[in-house]
Amino acid sequence: MPCEAVPKHVAIIMDGNGRWATAQGKDRSYGHVEGVAALRRTVAAAAKVGINTLTVYAFSSENWARPTAEVDALMALMAQSMEHYAPEFASEGVRILAIGDLHRLPESTRQAVERTMEQTAHNSTITLVVCLSYSSRWELNHAVRTLAQDVASGKISPEDLSGDEPLAPYLSTYGIPDPDLLIRTGGEFRISNFLLYQIAYSELYFCPTLWPDFGEEDLQKALYEFSQRHRRFGLVEGQSPIHPNENKVTSAANAAPQDTL
Repeated sequence: MPCEAVPKHVAIIMDGNGRWATAQGKDRSYGHVEGVAALRRTVAAAAKVGINTLTVYAFSSENWARPTAEVDALMALMAQSMEHYAPEFASEGVRILAIGDLHRLPESTRQAVERTMEQTAHNSTITLVVCLSYSSRWELNHAVRTLAQDVASGKISPEDLSGDEPLAPYLSTYGIPDPDLLIRTGGEFRISNFLLYQIAYSELYFCPTLWPDFGEEDLQKALYEFSQRHRRFGLVEGQSPIHPNENKVTSAANAAPQDTL
């Protein structure tokens, strides 16, 4: 039987801003500005169809290696966008969370992120999780290091590390259900170090649309494709699979990872 038409949690690798700008004969920073507009459209479209959580890959750990001018422009754009859209998000019920190695962000950007999260903390229509200075390898290394420290200090014992997911409480996404659907725009067919632990049973959807051109119609195409998929979670046709999220904490309010604001 095909899975439900609307996934509860959608994650997106927003790829193609730079290529889009280059095709327009403009600087790459122009593509990032238009990418913010595409995100705003997509948040509204996701809320409209009943998606509960939207997680986006906004700035990876690897992106720090880009030219300094582009990184500085991206950091300024993130701060400006947070400040600009915070009142709209607050009025529309959009809750903002940011995860990643946020201490690497410039102070002005980090403060803008903090203020936006505070202003939207009690919203419940949809949660927008923005991954900033994030990569799965960073997240997993940080989680293992913190877990090892807890074992060494006696806070937990090795015997406590039973079950399927002893590492889950140490991840940046603790308290957030795993994505049901992962979308990557821009025509590339790779995951790029994004949510590698969390997408173990996610459906994957790749589309050629460059991110600044992505909109409600593109989202609907992805959701239709998702609705045609058969999700068995390792079982066979006819069995009643237990969804991995059923055993997870579903309220992100319980999340308290060390490097998440």
